[in-house]
Amino acid sequence: MFALVDCNNFYASCERVFNPALQKKPMAILSNNDGCVISMSDEAKEIKLPFGAPIFKWEQFCKENNITILSSNYPLYGDMSERIMKILAQFSPDIEVYSIDEAFLQFKGFDKYDFNEYGNTIRKRILKWTGIPTCVGVAPTKALSKIANKVARKFPKETNGVYLIDSEEKRIKALKWIKIEDVWGIGRRLSKKLRAKGCKNGFDFTQLSEDWVRKNFSIVEWKLQKELKGISKIPLEEITSKKMIATTRSFEYTYADIDNIKERISTFAASCAEKLRKQQSSCHMVIVQLSSNRHKKELEQHRVSKTVVFPYPTDSTLLISEAAVKAVATIFKSGIKYKRAGVLVTGLVPNDNFQLDLFSHENPKHKPLMSAIDKLNHKFKSDKIKLGNQDLKRTWKMRQERLSPKFTTNIKEVIVVK
Repeated sequence: MFALVDCNNFYASCERVFNPALQKKPMAILSNNDGCVISMSDEAKEIKLPFGAPIFKWEQFCKENNITILSSNYPLYGDMSERIMKILAQFSPDIEVYSIDEAFLQFKGFDKYDFNEYGNTIRKRILKWTGIPTCVGVAPTKALSKIANKVARKFPKETNGVYLIDSEEKRIKALKWIKIEDVWGIGRRLSKKLRAKGCKNGFDFTQLSEDWVRKNFSIVEWKLQKELKGISKIPLEEITSKKMIATTRSFEYTYADIDNIKERISTFAASCAEKLRKQQSSCHMVIVQLSSNRHKKELEQHRVSKTVVFPYPTDSTLLISEAAVKAVATIFKSGIKYKRAGVLVTGLVPNDNFQLDLFSHENPKHKPLMSAIDKLNHKFKSDKIKLGNQDLKRTWKMRQERLSPKFTTNIKEVIVVK
């Protein structure tokens, strides 16, 4: 059996844990640079505030409906997510963290367990230890556990937040209830094709000929159909090293000067290098991207990238940052107002297994230096040590005018009990 544990309105729930005054009140969380709505409470959904709404267009609507608007507090959300995943690991050794607010559990050897009771135990422990409400869906396959979770979320009073698909009757009933476009793994394009074939819900999809599905789609859709029939074909994913690492951000403001852009590129490159070392990899190439504000059509547009190939694989912040800064200087165009930039490292190889070069190699002092920097930054939970060309005050320059305190990741901002 599989379980899908999903946090309810995760970003909003994190904010409510430390600010109980927000309970049962409409609230919305904004994207980077306070751009648009990316999460909201159930109360805000009932008022019909749309997902993705640009806040500058909906500011008045929010004021009229007393919707609290907050900037994304990613350090807080990330820390709360890590706590929840550690709790889930206590219930099964087989876990797949699917996103920041949901995870799959596989129950091997749990044949005599009461999964309704077990699901409630999971929910109660997470709520008691973190204050975050969750829903649990349990079923014979991952795809069905997703649907079971949606049922639990849609009917909280009837299910008490836990729904178990453990019979053919329940499976068919759940599949007939869920719309085809809401089935996990079926997007807009696929749902249009399936609706043209007469598929309105998940059950209709399972009634299609397997040969027709294989002929018109791919092995992925065939596996999904099997999963919906109760036959497990999608195993838990193992943690693997990434094949490419990217750090891309929109700027707080548009920049027309090279110095500000160089500083941002250096910071992005340092982030990529740190992620490389974390997964014990080195890169052969760094790609630098730069683009103007595509939304302002009246301005001259410029979108460009530059690739730098290293003579040997490296994970050194010094080398990657230096290469990225030099690259952006060659593609920068005077007179353009740039809004977004990015650094990507690719051609990744394990640190303990790559081809050496007889004539060129990395400075041997870099490895121990990077190790010392990583240990200090990890110890103090922030990027205390940076390169000289980085902004020493902030890692990301984002507009966050409605940011709540970092209650769990900054000792100066922990909650005070009077």
